This record gives sequence, structure tokens and C-alpha cells, in this order.
Amino acid sequence: MKLRHAAIEPLSFDALAGWKDDDHAEAFKSFMMSCGAILNGTRAMRRARPVYGALFNVCERARQAGALDREHARAFFEHNFTPVRVAPPGETEGFFTGYYESEIDGSRVKTAEYKVPLYRIPEKLVGRSKVFGQYDRAKIEDGALKGKGLEICWVKDPVDAFFAQIQGSARVKLDDGKLLRLNYIASNGKPYTPVGRDLIDRGIISKEEMSMDKIRAWMEANPEEAKALRRKNRSFVFFRKTALAPHEECIGAQGVPLTPMRSLAVDKKIHVYGTPIWIDADLPLLSETPDTKIRRLMIAQDTGSAIVGAARADIYFGYGNGIASIAGRIKQHGQFVMLVPRGVLVKGGGKPGKVVPLPRPRPKITIAERTTSGALSSKSRSASKSTSSSRR
Repeated sequence: MKLRHAAIEPLSFDALAGWKDDDHAEAFKSFMMSCGAILNGTRAMRRARPVYGALFNVCERARQAGALDREHARAFFEHNFTPVRVAPPGETEGFFTGYYESEIDGSRVKTAEYKVPLYRIPEKLVGRSKVFGQYDRAKIEDGALKGKGLEICWVKDPVDAFFAQIQGSARVKLDDGKLLRLNYIASNGKPYTPVGRDLIDRGIISKEEMSMDKIRAWMEANPEEAKALRRKNRSFVFFRKTALAPHEECIGAQGVPLTPMRSLAVDKKIHVYGTPIWIDADLPLLSETPDTKIRRLMIAQDTGSAIVGAARADIYFGYGNGIASIAGRIKQHGQFVMLVPRGVLVKGGGKPGKVVPLPRPRPKITIAERTTSGALSSKSRSASKSTSSSRR
């Protein structure tokens, strides 16, 4: 397995702080969700991607093992995988954001109140990942699809529709009291442009304060400017209706139900769905201050157009009161450790076969040093994405 443009470092499980404290039985349940899809894969898929083939073998052993408690689940992961820390070249950490399932009000019919459509695609195009590539967001919002009968439902606010597309799924509370579950099915294939980056570059919202809540507040206060900003993101997402029950979680790109705080969206060009990934990061879960330490084994089960790079991941938070705000403020660096099936050799770096070790962490500046120098020198990091999450 070659991870281009990535630095890697093989580790032992003993080197993972907090590893023994995690509930590996919960991680194993999420892993078994992925195994259901992996075991249904073809022999050709296993030959084409060695990691997929290795995961297939691990999944066969997992199926034979049956339900496992915390200790036996931990032993299973330790016996079948090798931890490998991954980071961009010259860095020591990966980068994490969060995403969630949107909850919005809607109507099956267009009214004066509900007038912003969420679109499906024609049945003959189901199975394609890109549709209506001749239209960007502006053309679609201006009515390029009007009269084609593709409207699934209508919502009140264009901001709600925009964020539903970013998240890739939605719970639409209809005016007749029913719940409509929508999931991503395709996009127009246009490039994704993070609107948060534009607001940071223009000095409207600082990088440190950036969150989905901040973006929403600015858009609601500046509707005309917000419309122009949204159109800079030419990517447009289409949905499909699902038969999911209200208590069920949405479906990820692997085709399995996602698990809050156990499922990750990753770069599908690099990672194989079903790969366990250990995360060690301080996240702003209780407030806007990143002071909650998360050391947890998660499973790669989803993807997103803004999730690019070997050490880049989007954490799924689920749905419910306050979830959007929590997920929307995640933008932290932390340890990104792949669990690679034993027997698979991982190579990193820009050249094929070249192993590039992670650099040593920079020494922390002491209070005495700061007092002497008069200023604290900090490492400048460039986040790969300044808004919270975008799967698609």
C-alpha cells in the first residue's frame, strides 16, 4: 500500500495513549457493519486492491468470532492489524472536521413559505455519481431543472438547502407531520469550494472563530451577499428518498449505516472503506474551546469531496439537538493512526516505494523562554478546509 504525499510511522499498540481505555466492542460493531459490505465484494475487487483483499480476510475471521466484549474486541484488533501513524509531509498530525445529518422543515408541495427545492435525479441515471454536469449551482438555482419533475420536496430557507447538500443527508420534517429521510445519491461533478475559506480570506470571520453556526449567522444577516457566496461553490448535490425509520442512522458511501462518533468520512482515492482509524485529538465538544480529549477507534465508511489527503477525516456526529453546532465547530489537528491489516506493507512519501518517517514533534516553548523572548512562537498550520464538514 503506497501513501503518496504522506509521512508514515509504524507504531505498537502500547504507543497509542488511551488505547486500552476505549470501548473496542463498540468499534467492533461498527467494523462488522463494514464487513457486511466487504464480504459481498467480488474477487476482482480483492485482486485490484490488496488492502481490500486483506480486509476481506480479516472480516471473515471477524464473522467467525461473533459478538465480542471489550477485551476480546481489543485483542482482535491487536491480533489482526498494525498501527501506522500518518501525516502530511513535514507535519506530525492529521486534520479533523465533523459532519451530521441535517434536520429541516419542508413540504411535499411548493407554497409561498416552502419554495426552495431539493432535487432527485431521473431513474435512468441512478447509479451514476455525476449528473447534469452542464449545470453549475447558479444555473440550477436559476431554474435549469424546472419542469422536469425532479423536486422531492421544498424547504423554507436556501441556507437550509445548502447545508443539507454539504452534509449529504437530511431529515425533513414535513408539514403533514411525517418525516422524510433523504440521502446523497449524486452531484453535478463541479468542484467543491468551501465558503468558509472565502469568509476567512475577506476578513469577515477569523480562522479561529470559523464554524457552521458563524457561516449561517452571516448568511442570514446578508441574504444577497450569501446568495453570491453560495454560488461560488459550483458543486450541487442531489438526493434520494430512503425507507429509513426515524431511529435509524443515515447511510454512508460504503452503503452501511453510520455510527455517531465511530464512523469517518475519508479520501476514497486513498483509503479503503472498512479501514479502522485511531484518533487522538482535543475537540470542542462541550464548548467552543477544544478541551475534550477524544481517543477512539473509528471506521472509514464514508467520503466527501472536501475530504482530501491521507490524514484527513470527517467525524460523523449523528443528529439531534445541538449536534449541528458541535459538529460544525470541529476543525482540529490530532493523531491519525491507520490500522493496517497484518501482512500489508505501507509505504509513504512522494516517490513510489520511498518511506518517509514522521518528523519529531517540535519542542514546546517554556514560560521562561517566552518571558525571555517576549513572544511565543507557534507553529503555523494551514487547514485543508476552513468550514466544518463537507462530505460531498
